[in-house]
Amino acid sequence: MKINIVALAFLLYSLHGNAQEKLAEKLQTYVQRFNANDNESVINNIPNKAAYGWMQKNIPLLDCPDKEIEQTYYFRWWSYRKHIKSSPEGTLVTEFIEPVKHAGKYNSISCALGHHLYEGRWLKNNAFLKEYMDFWLYHADKGQSKPRFHQFSSWLPDALLAYYKVNPDTQYLKDRLSDLDLDFEKWEKERKSKNGLFWQYDVQDGMEESVSGGRKVHNMRPSINSYMYGNAVAIAVIAKLVSNPALEKKYSAYAQSLRQLVLDSLWDKDDKFFKTKLEKGPLHPTREAIGFIPWYFHLPPDKTTYGKAWLQLPDTAGFNAPWGTTTAERREPTFRTRGTGHSCEWDGAIWPFTSSQTIRGMANYLSDYKRNNAINANDLYEQIHKYAKSHVMNGNPYIGEYQDERTGAWLKGDNPRSKFYNHSTFADIIIQDLIGIKPRTDSMLEIKPLISKDKWDYFALTQLTYHNRNIDIYWDATGERYHKGKGLTIYVDGTMSLQQKDLKNCKINLN
Repeated sequence: MKINIVALAFLLYSLHGNAQEKLAEKLQTYVQRFNANDNESVINNIPNKAAYGWMQKNIPLLDCPDKEIEQTYYFRWWSYRKHIKSSPEGTLVTEFIEPVKHAGKYNSISCALGHHLYEGRWLKNNAFLKEYMDFWLYHADKGQSKPRFHQFSSWLPDALLAYYKVNPDTQYLKDRLSDLDLDFEKWEKERKSKNGLFWQYDVQDGMEESVSGGRKVHNMRPSINSYMYGNAVAIAVIAKLVSNPALEKKYSAYAQSLRQLVLDSLWDKDDKFFKTKLEKGPLHPTREAIGFIPWYFHLPPDKTTYGKAWLQLPDTAGFNAPWGTTTAERREPTFRTRGTGHSCEWDGAIWPFTSSQTIRGMANYLSDYKRNNAINANDLYEQIHKYAKSHVMNGNPYIGEYQDERTGAWLKGDNPRSKFYNHSTFADIIIQDLIGIKPRTDSMLEIKPLISKDKWDYFALTQLTYHNRNIDIYWDATGERYHKGKGLTIYVDGTMSLQQKDLKNCKINLN
């Protein structure tokens, strides 16, 4: 029988189009539900009435069998666009939807800057993020009574490189490299201890009332030291991309030196965990979730001994609670003793900021470390699912500041300032960690899925913009959901570029 190639191609294209239409209909249903539950007390650049149109044009569309993950994915994008705000000094992304006293001009806060960039890089039209980065590099401190950019620890250079890996713009990197260098040196002057490690007040890590920290003590925390390691690595990579060998050499050497200091000084060999080194004394005895942050930046070596830290995550005496990952181990004697809701307590309660950092560290450990026998993909899925499920208040989708680890109650209650709290990521976790899109500086599209076959027998992630190409990904174990055949199918700019039977690692050269 003679096959009509043109007719077959048209049929495949039509089926592809039908899948897109169904996803658009799904999105519209979610947006209508979210809009109906919102009084829209604050309106920035994109009002609720324009939410569907903006999301349909800009976000990657998701279809999956886990409806809590799917709903939260769309809810977080719907919430994120509420925070996109114009200012006389460029477009910003806010953390609080309502004005707060500790913010800088235009209600700007740098604490979650890295999260905002990691999340927003997946939007189709995301050039506003360059204005946002420039605001912090060049404008945030002007006319202010105190420094605003360094008001909180930051991983801006790392996040800038992460943005570039999805949206290549070498000239933008080149034009800002010297300023990244100067800013790193400023951090050294402000926060570098004589021993070479960085110190930070817990409140300026955005983690006040922590078990190991304090508002006036110069403790050397795994958080800021991991950020500065990640920043040094990123600046070295950026320098290489723009052909600046002097800075590449400087920051490559710096990163390796700081890495060794962290391993030598912050790793507790007995408890198998990265801990806070006290200003005057040894390591603090308590394990805190900031001890997982080194894996966010691939700081720990691929050795079994370091991987043992992850045994604490599924442990109910460690960080595993009914509603998510606690910020301090639950066996800690002073766990949750510093108050409830009166300030911001990081002594055990669940914070989405930390949950998203920990999940990224887990995914990096599972994807990129060969000696990763402490946890598995099911442990990761459990954390992501709990994180998704925690986005609720009174039966409706909600994202707030922090939660009771046993009941899921938001500890600020229904305080208007906490509503739509933009202090973490979620879509980035689904795209990079669960589905496994691993952005790169070269022309390769690399996918390392971390979805166990017994979890999802189908999913679709479509209209994903990557390196200026449109990517559509379909996983269909039976071939009956999307009618594209059994297995994993990937389209690049509407053309089928890969089809394989199993949900496993793969690469596509986009050149």
